[in-house]
Amino acid sequence: MAKRIELDINGKRYPVDYPADTALLYVLRDELGLTGSKYGCGEGQCGACTVLIGGAPRRSCQIPVSAAAAKPITTIEGLEKDGRLNPVQQAFLDAGAFQCAYCTSGMIISSVGLLQTNPNPSRAEIVQFLQGNVCRCGTHPRIIDAVQQAAKMIEEHGR
Repeated sequence: MAKRIELDINGKRYPVDYPADTALLYVLRDELGLTGSKYGCGEGQCGACTVLIGGAPRRSCQIPVSAAAAKPITTIEGLEKDGRLNPVQQAFLDAGAFQCAYCTSGMIISSVGLLQTNPNPSRAEIVQFLQGNVCRCGTHPRIIDAVQQAAKMIEEHGR
């Protein structure tokens, strides 16, 4: 049975009517048109659907919409501010850290989460943190480079 739930997504409030156990991913994509979070495996193993919930990377295919209701949610669409890309988004572009780009949203969101908790991660820490995000195109070296570039950008310029 559908229930009215209010979500705080990218700084805006959205009332939605869904069964409490519906995966957040479906509400984001189907109801709100926020299609940057991708359906990959549906089991929380690939990371394509990653969003920040309360600042922490979470797999939206595994989070019931009711569990996300009390926390701020950030999707890939919410990272850009005032026409400026988030430093991680910019670094991914600069490093060419994508090929097919299916994993890119999840990789970027996870990387933002990492840099919020560890602003200067080592290469090994980046690899470890992103282990749950699958890229089948083999751009992992450029993804790691992009995260390191973003860390430098944030250190030098903030944001």
